[in-house]
Amino acid sequence: MTIEIHVPDIGADEVEVTEILVKVGDKVAADQSLLSVEGDKASMEVPAAEAGVVKSINVKVGDKVKTGSLIMTFAGEGAAAAKEEAKAEAKAEPKADAAPAKKASGSAVQEVKVPDIGGDAVEVTEIMVKVGDTVAADQSLLSVEGDKASMEVPAPFAGKVKEIKISVGDKVSTGSLIMLFETEGGDETAPASEAKAETAKTEAKAEPKAEAAPAASAPSASSDGFVENSAYAHASPVIRRLAREFGINLAKVNGTGRKGRVVKEDVQNYVKQLVKQVESGAGAASGAGNSMGFDLIAWPKVDFAKFGEVEAKPLSRIQKLSGANLHRNWVRIPHVTQFDEADITGLEEFRKEQNALADKKKMGVKYTPLVFIMKAVAKALEEFPTFNSSLSEDGASLILKKYVHLGIAVDTPNGLVVPVVKDVNKKGIIELSRELQDISAKAREGKLTASDMQGGCFTISSLGGIGGTAFTPIVNAPEVAILGVSKSDIKPKWNGKEFEPKLMLPLSVSYDHRVIDGALAARFTATLASYLADIRQIIM
Repeated sequence: MTIEIHVPDIGADEVEVTEILVKVGDKVAADQSLLSVEGDKASMEVPAAEAGVVKSINVKVGDKVKTGSLIMTFAGEGAAAAKEEAKAEAKAEPKADAAPAKKASGSAVQEVKVPDIGGDAVEVTEIMVKVGDTVAADQSLLSVEGDKASMEVPAPFAGKVKEIKISVGDKVSTGSLIMLFETEGGDETAPASEAKAETAKTEAKAEPKAEAAPAASAPSASSDGFVENSAYAHASPVIRRLAREFGINLAKVNGTGRKGRVVKEDVQNYVKQLVKQVESGAGAASGAGNSMGFDLIAWPKVDFAKFGEVEAKPLSRIQKLSGANLHRNWVRIPHVTQFDEADITGLEEFRKEQNALADKKKMGVKYTPLVFIMKAVAKALEEFPTFNSSLSEDGASLILKKYVHLGIAVDTPNGLVVPVVKDVNKKGIIELSRELQDISAKAREGKLTASDMQGGCFTISSLGGIGGTAFTPIVNAPEVAILGVSKSDIKPKWNGKEFEPKLMLPLSVSYDHRVIDGALAARFTATLASYLADIRQIIM
């Protein structure tokens, strides 16, 4: 019987096949890795859905595949033969080398794996259970922290913790085995040969050492031999993109991955070495471009302690990563900020009336000014689609989005995060109010998932509850614009006959000048202000 093997749900668009781990004729066990793929945000391995013998391989390295793509066919009869052969080998092995399977009536051991967290590897920061604990379904098992947020991994089912496979500081990703649970309703079956598994792990760990390239060395100012990053054979699309962002020539980076493959850490180390050269003056002195395009003097080295008492306070992981992203966006995007004011006198009166009505009806919802600003922004984005776009990776075209997802900057104890509220243009004020309350609470509690912060079209950063009259928000790439909101204030406004007190809301719209010109930005900001001045316009 022939069995077709398809790509499972990998939660992404097309991904590139980077390595095929089996060949025709191989006997494959269920869940054995068949090939490696890499997408925009992560690399992963595709496992076999069931056991069998590889009959044909329908893809090759470099092909693009997606969920449902046919990648291989298995011979089913070979699968059964392989299974019988494995059983025979297990019986033949001495008891000293292989732990015999144990059966306990009414219980079973099940694997607990990391669910789809929509990103690269994340770091385990806390383990919330211990061996022997009885765990309920959806109870938090551990905390992890990635590039954009920290989150908790829940139990997919109830059970008793039998074994914990990870420790604090380990890196895990979607599909990683983290624990074994003992559950009710089946037979507990121990692995037939743990010694064999350990031997295979040892061999797998030893193999890359023989093939690994030398550790990355300091970049030489006189080295040449440029190779286009797009044609570089031993770097994934993700790494090529990272190299382009930093302006790095991958031909000069020593890869430490498998078979000399350039990995993310290699590029980061190379950039760090370049920065050190710049700080020491070597980059500017060499004249070979190692100053990364900036003729800068070295960063001042100051011993602050000699002037008085100091304390070194480490930045949180989110602050470090946010800082790097903000620096990249500020340097790479030509920013211009358009300032304006919106008369929200009528809006504020209406908002207070609706809040009083909601309290009277015990609706359990509170309308904030931000919710009305979100609706006004969504309406303005539909009228000015250029603001709801992104530049293509090569900068040759503009990608116009037909959906309106707004990022809302939230200040948390660990740093700034930007959860995304989806389809704002399709939701009402009540629904948005509740969703905004929920997502803001998740952000402050550190429970945002990767999907909570993906897909944003335009960001709003509101400092209205703190103060200030204006500021220059930094565009959140790959978006092309961002709205900054400051504290509203009563100001005298001339109505043609006399001055009237009006509640004015300061607006600061920063935009990417490669995409948006000044006249368009002024019209967008004026339109947004008019919607806020008469909120009835957003329902038209």
